Parts: sequence; C-alpha cells; structure tokens
Amino acid sequence: MYKFRDAARRVVYVGKAKSLRSRLNSYFADLAGLHPRTRQMVTTAASVEWTVVTTEVEALQLEYNWIKEFDPRFNVRYRDDKSYPVLAVTLNEEFPRLHVYRGARKKGVRYFGPYSHAWAIRETLDLLLRVFPARTCSAGVFRRHGQIGRPCLLGYIDKCSAPCVGRVSADEHRAIVEDFCDFLAGRTDAMVKRLEREMAQASEELEFERAARLRDDLGALRRAMEKQAVVFGDGTDADVVAFAHDELEAAVQVFHVRGGRVRGQRGWVIDKAEEMDVPALVDHFLTQFYGEENDRAGHDDVDTGPVVPREVLVPELPADADAVAEWLTGLRGSRVRLRVAQRGDKKALAETVERNALEAFTQHKLRRAGDLTARSAALQELQDYLALDTAPLRIECVDISHIQGSDVVASLVVFEDGLPRKSEYRKFALREAATEGDVASIAEVVRRRFHRYLKENPTEPIESAVESDEAVEPVRAGIDPETGRPRKFAYPPNLLVVDGAGPQATAAADVLAELGITDIAVVGLAKRLEEVWLPSDPDPVILPRTSDALYLLQRLRDEAHRFAIRYHREKRAKRMQASELDSVPGLGQARRTALIKHFGSVKKLKQARVEEIEAVPGFGRRTAEAVVAALAGETSAVPGGDQGS
Repeated sequence: MYKFRDAARRVVYVGKAKSLRSRLNSYFADLAGLHPRTRQMVTTAASVEWTVVTTEVEALQLEYNWIKEFDPRFNVRYRDDKSYPVLAVTLNEEFPRLHVYRGARKKGVRYFGPYSHAWAIRETLDLLLRVFPARTCSAGVFRRHGQIGRPCLLGYIDKCSAPCVGRVSADEHRAIVEDFCDFLAGRTDAMVKRLEREMAQASEELEFERAARLRDDLGALRRAMEKQAVVFGDGTDADVVAFAHDELEAAVQVFHVRGGRVRGQRGWVIDKAEEMDVPALVDHFLTQFYGEENDRAGHDDVDTGPVVPREVLVPELPADADAVAEWLTGLRGSRVRLRVAQRGDKKALAETVERNALEAFTQHKLRRAGDLTARSAALQELQDYLALDTAPLRIECVDISHIQGSDVVASLVVFEDGLPRKSEYRKFALREAATEGDVASIAEVVRRRFHRYLKENPTEPIESAVESDEAVEPVRAGIDPETGRPRKFAYPPNLLVVDGAGPQATAAADVLAELGITDIAVVGLAKRLEEVWLPSDPDPVILPRTSDALYLLQRLRDEAHRFAIRYHREKRAKRMQASELDSVPGLGQARRTALIKHFGSVKKLKQARVEEIEAVPGFGRRTAEAVVAALAGETSAVPGGDQGS
C-alpha cells in the first residue's frame, strides 16, 4: 500500500501494488506518455509513503479505509451525481409511515430501493395502498386529524386505515405495515394466494361486495408486480455491474436483482486518475461501493438483510478476484460468488446493463462536454484579469449575514478546481466587530481564519523531541501529529474573495499584510453591478457579463451567501425558541436556560410531561404545570417563589 502526498503533506492518492518498485517506475517514466490525470497527480505529489501488508484482502480493506479517511483528490470515488429516492418505512414510530425519502439512512427505518424516479415509487405506493392501507401522512397532519377526530381523504376512500382516529389499533396498523414490507421484500406469492382464497370464500358465502373488493386488490397487487419485471425464475439474489469508459472517464451501472426481480438501478460517472482497464475498474468499484453501503447499513438497527448479494455479475474479473470475493464474503457473512455471466438470462441482463452504461456515458458526454473546459477557462480568465502569477486552483469566499446588526455570523466557503469542497466550509459567530458594520466583520473573519492558518503552519518545521533507537518522523506543518490528518485551516487559498466592494477588499488585504501574509490575492465582488474590486484601487475591474470567470465568482459568492444565511437562521431560531418561555410567570433567565439545556430544544420541551419538567433541578410541580400550560397556548397564573421541591 502506498500514499502520495503533496507539498503541504495532504494525501492526494492512495493505491496498492504487489511490486512497489515496478508501480513507481511506471509513474516516474516520461511525463509525456502518462495518462493526463496521472501526469497531474505525479507533478502534484511531493513524497510517497508505503505500508507492507500480508494479504490481498488486508490490502483491499486498507485501501478502502484510506480513501474514506483522506478523501484523496486523484482517487476514483463512486459518488452519485444525484440523490436516488427510496421508499422509507418508519418502523421506529408507534404508527409507522410510508413515504418517499432521499438522504442519509436513519436508525429504525427500513428502506426499499433505490428507484430511478420518485414518481415510480408514488405510482407503486398508490396501487399498494388499496391492499395495505398504511399511514403515509406527516407527523403534523397525523396529529391534526387526531385532534379534530376526522380522517383525511385517504381514510375516506379506504387507502388509509386511519389510525389517527382509532379505526385500527397500533398493533393492527403495524401488522398492515409488516405485510407491506413482506410484499416489497419479494414474498409475493403467499400474499396473492391468500387473497385468492379469501375472494373465493367470500364468493361462496355470497358476499359479492367483499369479493369484488378483494378482486380489485388482487388486480392492484398484480399491476404492482408487473412494474418489477421478473428476469429470473429461480429467485436470484444478485447485482449486475457494467462499465463504459474512455481514456479520461468511466460510467458504471448497477442493476439490483432480489428475488428474481429487478428492484433498483443506480449509476455513476467518474474521472479516471490513471489508465485503468475494465478489470481495474471492477476492482475499485466493488471495494468502494460495498464498503460504503456496508458502513451505511451499520448505522441502521433494523434488519433489512445483507448489503452484499449472494452473487455479483461483472463484465470481467479483476486480477485479485479471489481476494475480492473473500472480502465480500466477510461483509455478507456467507459465501459470495464473483463471476462473469456466460449464457442464458443472466448474460442477457448483463448486456442490458451494459447498454444502459453506454447510454448514460453518451448522455454525460453530451451534457458535461463543456464543464471541464469551462472551469479551466474560468480559472485561466481569473489569472489574466486579476494579473495573478498562477491560476487560482483554491479560492475562498467570505460573506456576512445579520438582521439589523443582530445574530451576526459569517461563512467561509472553499472551491478547488472550480468545484465546491464542502468538507472545508467554515462558519463564524462574530463577537468583536458585530456592531461595527460589515467592513469590521470582514476584517475579524479574515484575522481569525489566517491566525489559525499561521498557528497550524509554523514557519519552521517542528522536529520530534523523543529520543529513541528507532527513527522518528518529524511533526509536519499543517498535519495533526495525533491523527496524521490535515488540520482544519492548514491550506491557504490562492485567491480570497469577500462579498462587498473596495472597503471590504481593502480591509481583508490590510489584515493579511498585518499578519505578514503576502502571497494571497484579495478581491471584493459587489452585488449591484457585479464589479470586481482590488484593494485600494479607485476603479473596479469589469469582467465581461458572459465570461466564465464572472460566472465562477458569482457561484462562489452565492454559495457563501447561502451557507451564511442558513447559519444565521439556525442561530436566530434558537434565540426565538427560548423567547417562547418568556410568557411563563416566575420563570427567570437561569431556569429558562436550564430547561433548554435539559431538553435540547423548545420543540422537545413541548412534548414533555409535567413530571419530566418537574425532574429538572430548580422546578416544582406548579412551575412545571405553568410551563406546560404556556407552551400549550393556555393562560395560567403562578405565584412567584416556587423554587422547586
């Protein structure tokens, strides 16, 4: 295993090789003959480190862990270019809810999918609600209809069992939801046979209305099953993977087959960091995809089945196929087969997946053809217009947000190679300059950000003082000696953009000069006419309205504004929440703070019982009752002096 680090000691690439000498010789050959991304990686790297492992399985695991830990710039990362929708079942609630969901997995929730489109989930769900009338409404709608004692429209048309008004108990509703989960998990035959028996029995007993309803339910189930095409009759549990690629990029498509049916489809397009054929792409994909999926599933306390299927069908086997299969077997807990489909239905499905990969790759090329070119042109234009020594590969932007001087906050966002790097974003709650205007606030943010930069990057390397017979690596500037990872403010930008005109740009430049930093360019971007201001210049730089450089600066400024606004709203919401307790007689600031600290928010406090509030130090029964009444919108008179029991 080896790591390339750049001059700032940031890991830019990790890889594995049986012969490190041979692999390094291939990297440090004639630069003109290297793959473009490999050439960029080699010229960026300043040092190489290596670790010897005993088995190929151990190398696979270590490579995945390093990519996850260091997020190297030049490693292939299979990140979705969109968030795929799933059908979520909230089994952690008393009355579970069925709904379309995108985002991170949560504990106690069972997920089905992913699906290509949200409308496909809603269409299927609408059919199945005839048979499984489970709750689909939000918590607020559920509570409101419970209070008014009337179900919603779905309750009236029998597409919801209306647990909100007590038509079914919690246990009966959960049984409906569990039947729904069984159906989506592939146990469909038993459900269909049961409905057929019930329909025949109703007909024999001359209950023709009930028989007709069961007949319609059967039709809905069969239509829902038709939407999930049967491809294998033997209940196959497999993932089918295919690639389309060229010298610079690759597209991958995965069809998830569960119980013989195609349950979901996913796709990615990635940049290739080095020359990689299909076996190498398969190796990288399987390691990262199933590693990430297994990590996400580890945070879910509901048994949704193993992430890795019994069989993975790939276009070509990787060089270390046995090691990959052994690693996948360890993740699943039972044997996993890694193979190439040779004939029959599986071969036909593999060809279908390959056609999907080719189509996705073609669409990506058409849609994104200008993106890389546009980003490169934008950085080059910024270098030319601002007379910079080099193109600004790392740009940071500062924005201030407040309402008439209250809750003043600031954001700092980072773009690298013209793209957002959200893990590097920072937010600041301003203290010293909060009442002195935006110029002083900009100065405070810049001072705090670059004071941390200087602190984390001392001018002289700090050598380890430990004396030992063994060699000890010196402590590197910008690297945390305990974790070996970059510190938060370790890397300086090539260009600092502040939201504002000349005064803001000058204030930021003065702070940098005061700190002795002279190699960072500063500009201000004014909103009104989109003018670019250089420090101390009487006139702005006017970029063409259609230039890629101006578009990049606008995206940067807008992203900083969005991030600052979100942080400002969070702070303001917390302050406004605390003010809801002002109406409680005899409740001072100290006890209001104690309540918020104990329960975490006013929202959770509103759900608390009198006994729970009474358990907070300093609260008695009467004060607890007053808090509950006030938050419920009632009026209550509580004499002062109740200091708790």
